[in-house]
Amino acid sequence: MLNQRLASYENIVAIGGGHGLGRVLASLSFLGERLTGIVATTDNGGSTGRIRQDQTTIAWGDLRNCLSHLATRPSLATSVFDHRFTGDNELNGHNLGNLVLHALDQLCVRPLDAVNLVRNMLKINTRIIPMSEASTHLCALTIEGNKVIGELNVDDMHEAPVALHLEPAVTATTEAIHAIEQADLIIVSPGSFLTSILPPLLIPELANKIKPSSAKVIFIDNLTSDNSAGSRFNLSAKINWIHQVLGQNVVTDVIRQTGIDDGSELNSIHIHHFDLVSSHHRGLHDKIALGDAICQVTREN
Repeated sequence: MLNQRLASYENIVAIGGGHGLGRVLASLSFLGERLTGIVATTDNGGSTGRIRQDQTTIAWGDLRNCLSHLATRPSLATSVFDHRFTGDNELNGHNLGNLVLHALDQLCVRPLDAVNLVRNMLKINTRIIPMSEASTHLCALTIEGNKVIGELNVDDMHEAPVALHLEPAVTATTEAIHAIEQADLIIVSPGSFLTSILPPLLIPELANKIKPSSAKVIFIDNLTSDNSAGSRFNLSAKINWIHQVLGQNVVTDVIRQTGIDDGSELNSIHIHHFDLVSSHHRGLHDKIALGDAICQVTREN
């Protein structure tokens, strides 16, 4: 039924990182190859951060998370891919999926090849593409003019930054550019606003393809405040940040949880409210409800 209601959309692109993008992709996984996830690769925390301390590589954590959300469960392959080591040793805290992706990257020509090998192993049809295949870090500029380097430090800022950029500057993955060129629906996923949602939009090639696109652009807001400097932003502030990067009037629709109202007024943007909270975790979107909400919004306009 959901597939039939999105039948008019041939190419749907979801952008972001972490659990938020994973939930969106899982909610629309029935679309198969018609769905593409463009994933942030700037994380420098946890297992993926430890790998990046020793190796010049992209961040694998959000890519692994999206693949995990899309994989069929239960299976031996997903259990192995999700395994996290414990014990008093150097492997403690590492996620095996991150290590597998990094190892495959060393054996392949490019990072996307490693992602595609895992997709095939887990029998995932949805395309998962890193925003860039070159290593880069998220940087923020404070109101005093100081530079804060790395996602972890940006999340720990006591005040919201005045600007963000990637350092070093990197180019977008060719496949990500092509996906946006072909998109008739673009979804900006929920997640940590500064460190999961904005990084892909900071790459000029991606931003410059979204700006003139005729695709409907839906922004999905968080259910709860994330523990970061971005949690200070109301909906209007988030949309203003997106429009500063992409240009005015790019976002056409917003999906929010029923009962959330921070007083934001968004001219010409349609705000839609749904009951989206997962029964298992109040901070996560229910996958079925989210998929249904996206379908309904695409029908209304």
